[in-house]
Amino acid sequence: MLRRFMNKVRKTLRGKRAEPVATPRPAPAVEKKPEPSLHRAVEQQTPEDRRRSERRGPPEPRGQRDYRHRDSRDTDDRRRQQERPRTERRVEHKGRAAVEVQHLPRHEGWTIEKFPVEPADGKTRFQDLNLRSELLHAAADLGFKYCTAVQAGTLPPALAGKDVAGQAQTGSGKTAAFLIASFQRFLTGSKPGERKHGAPRALILAPTRELVAQILEDARSLGKYTGLNSMAVFGGMDYRLQQDALVNNCVDVLAATPGRLLDFKRQGHLDLQSVEILVLDEADRMLDMGFIPDVKTIIRYLPAREKRQTLLFSATLSPEVLRLASQWTVNPEKVVVEPDKVTVDTVDQLIYAVRSEDKFPLLVNLLKQKAMTRVMVFVNRRDIGAQVADDLKVCGISCGLLSGAMPQEKRMRTLDGFRDGRIPVVVATDVAVRGIHVDDVSHVINYDVPYESEDYVHRIGRTARVGKNGTAIMFACEREAFTIPEIEKFIGRKIPCSVPEEALVKPPLGMPVQHVRRTARPFAGRLGGGFRGRPSRSGPGRGSSRGRR
Repeated sequence: MLRRFMNKVRKTLRGKRAEPVATPRPAPAVEKKPEPSLHRAVEQQTPEDRRRSERRGPPEPRGQRDYRHRDSRDTDDRRRQQERPRTERRVEHKGRAAVEVQHLPRHEGWTIEKFPVEPADGKTRFQDLNLRSELLHAAADLGFKYCTAVQAGTLPPALAGKDVAGQAQTGSGKTAAFLIASFQRFLTGSKPGERKHGAPRALILAPTRELVAQILEDARSLGKYTGLNSMAVFGGMDYRLQQDALVNNCVDVLAATPGRLLDFKRQGHLDLQSVEILVLDEADRMLDMGFIPDVKTIIRYLPAREKRQTLLFSATLSPEVLRLASQWTVNPEKVVVEPDKVTVDTVDQLIYAVRSEDKFPLLVNLLKQKAMTRVMVFVNRRDIGAQVADDLKVCGISCGLLSGAMPQEKRMRTLDGFRDGRIPVVVATDVAVRGIHVDDVSHVINYDVPYESEDYVHRIGRTARVGKNGTAIMFACEREAFTIPEIEKFIGRKIPCSVPEEALVKPPLGMPVQHVRRTARPFAGRLGGGFRGRPSRSGPGRGSSRGRR
């Protein structure tokens, strides 16, 4: 069997050797298609396609197509940047040299004769202060002719290098005062040598994010011809973006809230030993909001008060604020602008005595008048503000909301829309009062009577910016009217009071059935009533202190 198996294997192997090798068949010839021709494609077009092609114009060959119709805006921006003059500053950072290039608007050829301002009795012109032409040019672009009361009082000592403690309300022009003083010192003083990134020369501390953002906007407007770099850091925005901006740039003016500034300092991204000017804006507000411990910590990182200039501004120079000023300044020049000059002379004030249930119909009917072009409506609580804003939208009124519960980016978008006119009405709480700087606010409406008399002054100051006129209306219902005498005593005058016409309190079409929740002031127990429908547990005289807490 083995022999038989071996013979079969031999025959099989012998047969495989004899088989011819199969040659592969040639692949069938593939007809080569002609290259697509533009003319052939045009010939195959329908009449409608041909008309469309004629309107668009002939297409360009691949690789040479012009995309200006897509990014013409970016191309124009790049061309404008190339046309702008460039300034180069050589900086040293961690042993490595770098060149920082800034594109500046054109300032060459501008003279003060292009913006003549006639002298006026009792007024100080900016050109009388011997300012640099770059600052005068920016002031001319902004339409600044004469100094306000706080500017005329604080700029001379500040430009002389003295410390200043100023009392001024929001909207009096103090932001421009300390910015002009800082820019003038940097432009006229000796230029620093090698500088590190993240080492500001001027530090501005403010209590709210909105105020810091507004300071940055004003700094860029006033310093656009100077070549100085202004920056802001505050909470609620991208931490990494602010960090990269600090680490990779030389900073001349830095505006910040105390909390975010301390975060960057503790992370090692800031060097505060190069600060030449310290500005404390709204010092009384920082005292009320509990920021003073953080401010004291920040000041420990700064040079001694004898080696820096300190400018302190506050709405009121209370004993607490003066005590802080004595610790942080050296023989400061005190400049006081009385609050009644800010409120009485430039704001037309009016009180409408209404019932609680008539406040919302009155608000809607007032906002529909043509004179209400740009309005701010203030409330005491964020829940009431959200309800009022929602109900105004239901009634067909475009409005935005500003409160502490909103994300910072949304608040900034609302402010931008209010500034450029896309949002004509803004409902706000007192958190955003001191940070808002919007030009041409026609009316301020106090939907709720403010808790404090100082808040009333800050609210109506939104409509009387830098000497302009405005109108402030306050709704006083049966639960809030008892605080009006305190406000009148604070501003030093009586506010006219009237009852609105029947047409103004008539419910408008489309108003929600349950428009505004019937809420009383938290400390309405002072009248012995408490909230509607529930008797006050505290009784007369004790509900006030509980509500304030």
